[in-house]
Amino acid sequence: MWLFLAFLAVPLIEIALFIQVGSAIGLWPTLGVVVLTAVLGTWLVRTQGMMAIGNLRRSFSELDDPTEPLAHGAMILLAGALLLTPGFFTDAVGFALLMPPVRRAAFEYLRKRVHVHRFEMGSRGPANRHPPRQRPGHSDIIEGDYHEVGDEFHEIETPKKPTHRPSGWTKH
Repeated sequence: MWLFLAFLAVPLIEIALFIQVGSAIGLWPTLGVVVLTAVLGTWLVRTQGMMAIGNLRRSFSELDDPTEPLAHGAMILLAGALLLTPGFFTDAVGFALLMPPVRRAAFEYLRKRVHVHRFEMGSRGPANRHPPRQRPGHSDIIEGDYHEVGDEFHEIETPKKPTHRPSGWTKH
């Protein structure tokens, strides 16, 4: 129900804001502001997205909980989508999501409402707690027979071109 109301309310809010701003500053300045916010938003999303990816990589390399960097990355991605959508309301929400304090507040709000039952990562996980199971009577040793190949494969010689160099796999 909330999603339906959002899809209904957001376009109505955008239309009302376009009419208000357009009547106050004119058509071309209104379109210029919309294009400018899209360009500025794209640049901000790119720079903050790179920082978010760096934080995510750091959390993976240090085997920290990646929940917060992933959430920040998702909010930056959502901000980018909102900033590329023409409109003043979506731009305001997009720019708000690009501010780290707003993202932290949204993350804390979501953290209180989402309950994680289990989280394991890296060498602390159950897969690495116990050595791998082996079937009884089996080991890591593979047995086999071999025999040396003689010169019977070198009986047929192909004419060599002067550009051929020894490959290391044949006798020359």
